[in-house]
Amino acid sequence: MFRAGDKVLILACEDDPRAVGKTGRVLDEVPPGPLTNGRWTVNRISIGIRPVLVHSHEIRKVD
Repeated sequence: MFRAGDKVLILACEDDPRAVGKTGRVLDEVPPGPLTNGRWTVNRISIGIRPVLVHSHEIRKVD
């Protein structure tokens, strides 16, 4: 389970393949629901990459 502010490594991303291999921060305060099709919002990836939506198996928490 992820929490808002968690730093994560993006392992895969259908939303924007340029985000793969980069880190970002989870934006969601609550677990994802039907509005995002069960995907987490990850922000603060890069200046040229907007926030992306990813499934839980596409990200990994980093310290």
